[in-house]
Amino acid sequence: MTVVSSFTPSKGRNVELGLLVGAVAIVLLAYVNMGLATTGTVPPSLVATGVGFLAVTIAFHLVLRWKASYADPLMLPIVTLLNGLGLVMIHRLDIAKGDSLTEGVALRQLMWSALAVAIAATVLVLLRDHRILRRYTYLFGAIGFFLLVLPLFPIIGTSIYGSRIWIQMGPFSFQPGEVAKLALAVFFAGYLVQTRDALSVAGRKILGLTLPRGRDLGPILGAWLASLAVLVFERDLGSSLLFFGLFVAMLYVATERVSWIVIGLSLFCAGAYVAFLIFGHVQTRVLLWLDTFSPEALAQSDQLAKGLMGMASGGMFGTGLGRGRPDLTYFAESDFIVPSFGEEIGLIGLFAVLVLYALLVQRGLRTSLGTRDGFGKLLAAGLSFSMALQCFVVVGGVTRVIPLTGLTMPFLSSGGSSLLANWTLVAILLRISDHARRPLPDTAGPSPVAEARTEVVRLR
Repeated sequence: MTVVSSFTPSKGRNVELGLLVGAVAIVLLAYVNMGLATTGTVPPSLVATGVGFLAVTIAFHLVLRWKASYADPLMLPIVTLLNGLGLVMIHRLDIAKGDSLTEGVALRQLMWSALAVAIAATVLVLLRDHRILRRYTYLFGAIGFFLLVLPLFPIIGTSIYGSRIWIQMGPFSFQPGEVAKLALAVFFAGYLVQTRDALSVAGRKILGLTLPRGRDLGPILGAWLASLAVLVFERDLGSSLLFFGLFVAMLYVATERVSWIVIGLSLFCAGAYVAFLIFGHVQTRVLLWLDTFSPEALAQSDQLAKGLMGMASGGMFGTGLGRGRPDLTYFAESDFIVPSFGEEIGLIGLFAVLVLYALLVQRGLRTSLGTRDGFGKLLAAGLSFSMALQCFVVVGGVTRVIPLTGLTMPFLSSGGSSLLANWTLVAILLRISDHARRPLPDTAGPSPVAEARTEVVRLR
């Protein structure tokens, strides 16, 4: 008799559990190390913090076992480790400023972390199939663009340090652009799945590069103009770059045409040059980038200079957690948390953190390759690329590879809106990976030939 079977991949939930315990152990070890270096004693809240942090992550792990048992087993431990290390560094900076655990930023960040994990778990429970999101493609597009322009509204919109990217409601402030990137990723994925055949049609060939038809340039020109509008009215170079880069990357994944990348880079360079000629705040960013230590640049801001000097003092191996002075840099717990880590854990430690981000992006792209539907492929690729681009923009800005943009490092930097958005992003990736790794139902029975042979054997 012919036996029909299918390969069932390992779920990896036990591996995930072991890595989660290891990630929490590393975070607690860093917490103890920081406490001994700053106060000379083991932090009195070690047990309570460790039990609470482990309970939250285990709860999310149990949700994965229940609702997404085939999800990628590495994403959750990586994100847990990054989030935990960020909490340790933020608390270390609070101590340097003289704030206790109940007074500083770390407690607020811890509460935002718990809320972000709860929302991510809710997304996993409610979103049983990522393909449902495709039904609401244009609704997500409207939500995304509304969130982008929300800070421009009077009363609720507020400008902080020159960028109008925040909304203020009583004592709470929120950055809607962080959530907008998720909605726009869903919109771009749904839109490009529908239109990629038209966008893939070849046009003229110039200098060995096959360009698209002129009639198909509308979407990328629209995205370019929208990103310029964000740059002009909100004075936010980071969100503008992230929004346009996300669209160009997903357009390339959908069509597999290098010409779209060339067109996108050309439009971005042209827009950036025009913005440099017209807007003073862009000229200031370029001055701080090209001539950081000049008297003219230092008169504007010495934030980047202090961050660079802090990383230089850390060297290869760092000063040790709690033994440096990262608090001398402005916004060391948010925009400049990467130099804070670079100073105290050194170049080698900072590279290890960046490897964690690279591994997280790699797992997202691997999910994209394994997904069996076009919408899921584009969405997973877009979400993974948005995280990679945001990390590049942040690290590139504080190391003078590119001008500063004001974005925050996912999971490490303080900020509730960033945590909520990025934990939700990971939850969507986990849902897509569960669909990609889950074996297809075995609907094929024995072939007619096999059944006939079995009947002959029975007759004999």
